[in-house]
Amino acid sequence: MREYSEKRDFHRMQVNTDIEIIDSNGNTFAGVCRDLSASGMQILVAQRMAVGSELRTTLHPTSDKFPPLETLCEVLRCEPEGDGFLLGVNIAEVTD
Repeated sequence: MREYSEKRDFHRMQVNTDIEIIDSNGNTFAGVCRDLSASGMQILVAQRMAVGSELRTTLHPTSDKFPPLETLCEVLRCEPEGDGFLLGVNIAEVTD
């Protein structure tokens, strides 16, 4: 139980920023990153994603001073949200 609690100790930043997503089949689509922490993200997407799916994401910064944040993620949950789905993803790796 302590491990789960420690994961929740990371601060979440509300970002509401467009994010590019590529699934394991090479399909590319867009979403909105609602929040970001050191270990994961919440992403709003139009289509349902299976739990366990692997995604590559690119989050472009609002300033040219910083490079894009590129990650390899695993979908931990997918819940209906308005006209889309809210994904809870674990960041497995930050890539370049």
